[in-house]
Amino acid sequence: MKKKTICSALLLTSAVLILGACGSDKKAKDGEGDVTTLTFFNKDLQKDDKFDNPVAKEITKKTGVKLEISHPVGGDEQAIPLMIASGDYPDIIFGKGDLNKLIDANAVIPLDEMIEKKGDNIKKLYGDQLDRLRNSLDDPQIYHLGTGGVENAYYKTSGTFSIQLDVLKELGYPEIRTLDDFEKAIAAYKEKYPEIDGQETIGLSLLGSDWRWLITVGNPAGFASGLQDDGQWAVDDKTGETVYKFQLPEFKEYFKWLNSMNAKGLLDPESFTQKADTYIAKLSSGRVLGIADQDWNYQDAVKNLKADDKEWRLYAPLPVTLNENLLSQGVKDYGFTGTTGVSISSTSENQDKAFEFLNWMASEEAQILVNWGVEGVNYDIKDGKRVAKPEDLKASQTDTNYQTKTGIGAYGWPFPQWGTAAVDSAGQSISRDTKEQVINDFTDAEKEVLAEYDAELWVDLFPKPEELGTSDHGKAYEYVLPSESDASIIQTKADDYVTQTVTKAILADPQDFDKIWEDMQKELEKIGIEKANNEMTQLTQDRIKLWSGEFKK
Repeated sequence: MKKKTICSALLLTSAVLILGACGSDKKAKDGEGDVTTLTFFNKDLQKDDKFDNPVAKEITKKTGVKLEISHPVGGDEQAIPLMIASGDYPDIIFGKGDLNKLIDANAVIPLDEMIEKKGDNIKKLYGDQLDRLRNSLDDPQIYHLGTGGVENAYYKTSGTFSIQLDVLKELGYPEIRTLDDFEKAIAAYKEKYPEIDGQETIGLSLLGSDWRWLITVGNPAGFASGLQDDGQWAVDDKTGETVYKFQLPEFKEYFKWLNSMNAKGLLDPESFTQKADTYIAKLSSGRVLGIADQDWNYQDAVKNLKADDKEWRLYAPLPVTLNENLLSQGVKDYGFTGTTGVSISSTSENQDKAFEFLNWMASEEAQILVNWGVEGVNYDIKDGKRVAKPEDLKASQTDTNYQTKTGIGAYGWPFPQWGTAAVDSAGQSISRDTKEQVINDFTDAEKEVLAEYDAELWVDLFPKPEELGTSDHGKAYEYVLPSESDASIIQTKADDYVTQTVTKAILADPQDFDKIWEDMQKELEKIGIEKANNEMTQLTQDRIKLWSGEFKK
C-alpha cells in the first residue's frame, strides 16, 4: 500500500486532514523513553488539536502514547467514504454515524476478545451497560467503545429556550412556561428598551445559516412539543413507532409561532443568514433577549459577557413548551446510550497498543486527569479532596481558549466516560461539575434570579428526570444506520428540502404559511418519507430488543 500517495490524494480530493492515516507506526523519543504515535481521526472535531497541551502531555507520560489527530475540514462528510475507498485508515477512528460503513468495509475490528482478556478498566466503566455497545441483533459484536457518561447527574440543562436575566428582573420575575409567556416577556422588554448600549435590541435570534439550523430551529420545535431529543425523528418509546418529526402538527404550530414572531419584528431578521461569529458577537454584546440553543453552542458568548461584567445579560434556561399540558424534556434521563464512540482500525500495526491506550482512558486515573487537569496546575488537594485553583476556575469561565490551552474537557468525548454522577475510589466526584461547584460558578445575578424563583439550580425549574422516565431506545439520532439503508438517503433529501422550506415558511407573509406547510407535507410523501419512517421504526424496535438482551436468546 502506497500510504504517501493515498494520503496526498485524500488531501487534494476531499480537503480533509487525514494526517492520521499515514505513518501509524511512528515512534518518537521524549525525555522518558519511547513514545508511540497513534493516528486518530475525530469526525466531530472542527479545528486542529496538536495534542501538546498540559493534559495531553500528561496522557503521553502515563501511557507512552501521543495522538496525531486529524479531522474533517469545513464539515466535509466524505472523509470516511474516502478512507474506505483508499483502504488506508488511522489507528483509532471516531466515525460517528459512519460506523456501519466502516464495519461493512472490515475497516474496524471486533473488541470483544480484547475486552474480555485485558479490558478491566473498560469492563468496570460500562458494567452491566456493556451490551449497549453491541452492533445489532444479527451481529452482536462490539466494534466501538461508546462515549457519553455511563452514570450521569443532572445539575445543568442546555435549556431549549433561554431569556436574559435582566428581562426577568425588569418584569418582576414572571412565570414563563409557554411560548406565549416567552413572547410576551420579550415584547414587553423590547418595547421599554428599544436599544441596549446604543444598539437595537433584538428579541429572539437564531443561527439558521448552516448545520446549526438543526439545533436552533429544528430541535427547539421538538422541545416545545414536549419531545425528547431524537434528532430528526419522533419516537413512541412504548411501541417503537418512529416518524419524521417535521410531519407532526405540533411542529406546524411552532413554526407558525416563529412566523408570527418574524411578522411582529421580534425575530432577528438575520437569523437565517448570519454566520456563527456574528451570532456570538450579537449575544456577547448583550442586546439579544432570547435564544433557542444548546449551551455548548453559545458558551463563548457567555464567557465574553462574564469577562465584560455584563452578568445581567446572561441567560436563564426555561422549560418552555407550546402549552402547559406538555412537559419540557430538558433534563431527560436517556440512560447510557453510547451508540457512538471510538474504534480500532483493521490496518493498524498498533492494535494492542491502541486498545491498551483506550483501556487506560477508561481508568480512574485518566478520568480524573481529563476532567480536572494536572494537580498543582489546575487543582490542589485540600483535606484530601480535589479543589480547583481559583485562577483556573475563573479562566474556565471567561477564557474562550481555556480548553485548547489546558486540555481540560478536550479528551472526554469521544472516548469512554464515567459520567457526571460517578465518584472515584475515595468517594470524590469524577466531574468538576458537582452540584456545589455549579452553584458556586453562578454569578451574583444568576443567584439573585434563582432565589426569586425559590431554586438553587436552573434544573429546579424543569420537570424532574424521574417524572419524565428513562428512554428504552436511547436517542434516535445516535442510530448507526445499516449501509444499505434507504432511510439515510431519504432523510438527507428530506432534511435538505425541509431546511429550505421551513425557513421560507417562517419568513413568509403569515397568510401564506399554511399553503407552504401543506405543500411541504405532499413533497415529503413524494420523497418517500413513509418508507424511512417504517425503516426507522424497525430499527427502534430492534434497538429495544438488543438492549434488553434478546440477542442472547
